[in-house]
Amino acid sequence: MPSNNFDIKGLDEKQVLESREKYGLNQLSYKKENVFFDSIKSLAKEPMLILLLVSAAIYFISGDIGDGIFMVAAIILVSAISLYQDGRSRNALEKLKEFTQPHCKVVRNGEVTAIKSQDLVVGDSLMVEEGTAIAADGVIVHSNDFSVNESILTGESFAVDKDKTKSDNVIYLGTTVASGLAIATITAIGNQTKLGKIGKSLQAIKGEKTPLELQINNFVKKMVIAGTVIFLIVWAVNYCQTYEVLDSLLKALTLAMSILPEEIPVAFTTFMALGAWRLMKLGIVVKQMKTVETLGSATVICTDKTGTITENKMSLAKLFVLDSRKINSPDDALTDAEEKLIELAMWASEPIPFDPMEKALHSAYGKIIKTDERPQYKMVREYPLGGKPPMMTHIFENNLDKRIIATKGAPEALINICNLAEPEKQQIQDAIKVVTVDGYRVLAVGEAVFSSNNFPATQQEFQFEFKGIVAFYDPPKENIKKVLDNFYTVGIKVKIITGDNSATTSAIAKQIGLSGYEKCITGDELMKLNDAELKRTVANTNIFTRMFPEAKLKNNNALNANNEIVAMTGDGVNDGPALKAAHIVIAMGKKGTEIAKQAASLILVDDD
Repeated sequence: MPSNNFDIKGLDEKQVLESREKYGLNQLSYKKENVFFDSIKSLAKEPMLILLLVSAAIYFISGDIGDGIFMVAAIILVSAISLYQDGRSRNALEKLKEFTQPHCKVVRNGEVTAIKSQDLVVGDSLMVEEGTAIAADGVIVHSNDFSVNESILTGESFAVDKDKTKSDNVIYLGTTVASGLAIATITAIGNQTKLGKIGKSLQAIKGEKTPLELQINNFVKKMVIAGTVIFLIVWAVNYCQTYEVLDSLLKALTLAMSILPEEIPVAFTTFMALGAWRLMKLGIVVKQMKTVETLGSATVICTDKTGTITENKMSLAKLFVLDSRKINSPDDALTDAEEKLIELAMWASEPIPFDPMEKALHSAYGKIIKTDERPQYKMVREYPLGGKPPMMTHIFENNLDKRIIATKGAPEALINICNLAEPEKQQIQDAIKVVTVDGYRVLAVGEAVFSSNNFPATQQEFQFEFKGIVAFYDPPKENIKKVLDNFYTVGIKVKIITGDNSATTSAIAKQIGLSGYEKCITGDELMKLNDAELKRTVANTNIFTRMFPEAKLKNNNALNANNEIVAMTGDGVNDGPALKAAHIVIAMGKKGTEIAKQAASLILVDDD
């Protein structure tokens, strides 16, 4: 199946340029600030500069021209240094903005490609999927079980189902995809979107001061008060002794200037910005400067497995067909049943695959199947990934009304709903143990027959037949052992929190030398613990498997209760609750969804 199988060609390069020339860039315009004027205005409010100006004026009034000129030179020097520091801070932050621009997928010249959201043009075919922040307004031309969270516009937190056949077939800038996949033709960008007309501008959002910033500002204010009191006392004492108003004033001002620590806030802001700039050059985008101050305090890092510890480069490695009870490699001579297993696993995947395992299945199908039937079939119903453990089901039909109902998911999910005898369940479990001991990731595959068009509400209601297991290998990253050693050296604990099964995760953990790889707990087991047991468990366990959003959140809350400073990596919508409970939110730059990136305080550009 080609990367775009919906007969949508999209715009060509000439049409893109014409549309951009006519409608401009897809960005919300806002009033530009006068950076230089704002810097001068901010500088004029600095206590040190005010004191220097007063001192210079007193020197000139008293006739001490030489000291007055020297003081003016000092004012110019201090101002130049402040403006230079402010300029470097602004430049660092502007560079960071370039790296944090959101991206989107479009169909152009018949191919799916990723572009910056600001490069989206009217007429583009925008492809949005679960976890995507919608980049412009558009009309849906294709969708599968598609729903959108429009709370930013309506205030309602419930997801809204949308389809090209419904009256509500429009998607809007700023809303987020709750489930499914859709392709929409862009009708409005930038200020012409519904969000733009309402006047919602993300550029107007102001960052909050961090606790350290508040503490520094509070300290400076107290020192200003102390300096003012001392200034008045010294001035009064000197005047009572000498009766020289100007001389007493200069001595008092000199002492006050030595007390005021007004450079601290300037230095703090500058060093935070430059620290963020340095991290960016290492491939780490810092979206919130407060993260620079928090980063050094982290005591626990909660990390995903796939794509974070591993390379996220899946390859189909093993096949297990229940009927034959054999485990084979896809590189060997395949039986008809094994080919059928790969075919069903592919049909259970997204037609436009974006998950590495689904890409591997499409690739395997293309290599082994002589006649590619993908262009002849159209998806008529999708049951998105859901359930505990999760599974997903797709229903395809061709022009001859031939129907394919394929499902894939966690083996436990299919074992629970398929009509299997106990010996068959044991054979499946034995096969899973054999392939997971080497770190393979496994998916179960099933098939159903259903002739009615009145599809059940949930995929679990189908009468599925368990067909077999497909196993994938995702090797650990080459440098991950060294990274873990560095964490352990500085006293940071590493915990793996994944949706994968225990055997696969433990095998990978052992390969990379994770401390405590022998012990793990599942999300369901975690949810059953009381508060005291939970706090002990999260402290002594480093592998958490079959985790779901509620379990991830409970885990992070327990770590917080143990007074840990938690950094957590996240790449999807389901990580949202747990990310909010972490002190440092880290998103993957490549495989992370736009939702995760927007919530993050750090973005790892290369997922490293």
